[in-house]
Amino acid sequence: MPPDARRILVIKHGAFGDVIQAEGALRDIRENHPDAHIAVLTMRAYRALIGRSPFIDEVIVDERAPRWRLDRMWRLRTELRAHDFDMVYDLQNSSRTAFYFRWMLRDRRWSGTAKGCSHPHRAKDPKKIRTLDRLAGQLEDAGLTVRHTRKPDVSWLADDVTALLEKAHVAGPYIVLVPGCSARHPQKRWPHYDRLAEKLIAAGHTVVMAPGPDELELAKSIPGIRLTDTHGLLNWNELAGVFKDARFVVGNDTGPSHLAAHIGTEGLALFGSYSPAERTGIIRDNFGVIEVEDLEALPVERVFDEVTRRLEAHSNSV
Repeated sequence: MPPDARRILVIKHGAFGDVIQAEGALRDIRENHPDAHIAVLTMRAYRALIGRSPFIDEVIVDERAPRWRLDRMWRLRTELRAHDFDMVYDLQNSSRTAFYFRWMLRDRRWSGTAKGCSHPHRAKDPKKIRTLDRLAGQLEDAGLTVRHTRKPDVSWLADDVTALLEKAHVAGPYIVLVPGCSARHPQKRWPHYDRLAEKLIAAGHTVVMAPGPDELELAKSIPGIRLTDTHGLLNWNELAGVFKDARFVVGNDTGPSHLAAHIGTEGLALFGSYSPAERTGIIRDNFGVIEVEDLEALPVERVFDEVTRRLEAHSNSV
């Protein structure tokens, strides 16, 4: 570990689920550098989310301009060098951040996969290793003591949503459904949330949804309480509060499901063949998965039975 690091830059552009999973790594970086000034370089969409972290001091927004825009690259280089960082933890490890290393901060100590950096990380099989194990391995390669990276906990992100739930007439325990996902990956959507909601409601459960802008129309076709009807779109802190207070969450392979998993809520994620669930890091003691080759063919009864089984198991353990 660089013991004399005074000003540290952490790079984590996204996406949302990856930012959530980096929480433990940020905590470990802070514990290993308790007196350093720590800044995070991220996308504008995650500025407020990361800015709430109790483990950092500053957020720098990267507009991710095309690299051929030399004027904007020079402007970013000038801004980063003006901060006088003496250590960089590149948690993004992309071709873009390797470019930043080569052309902006090559003379600074750098942890990551960029060729020629001072604290290189070389995962044995980067396509198969779990995200959290990869992050932990990188920090260990840099000489850090790792205690939290494999167990992120974003409970600090949650707002008190008591008034929000009361306004929507949500009384008592509730189950949250996350039926959407990124519009770029429709193959990650399980198409039978409407029938699952019907079975859950018939079994006496209160079903709640907090759809994002891409899922508003989809949510209208699913029985249950839509918090957007009385509150409008929820921000990340409000969504975290809804998940934290929920009895259970069922969702697709999408950022909000990762948020629920790493906030400690009991839940279940539904995965198709797009990406292996084990590698994403979403599987926790509190959060399971059903993984199938064809999501459309996944029966409602199987999902309902697994939700019921996990609810009963949790009730028996408390």
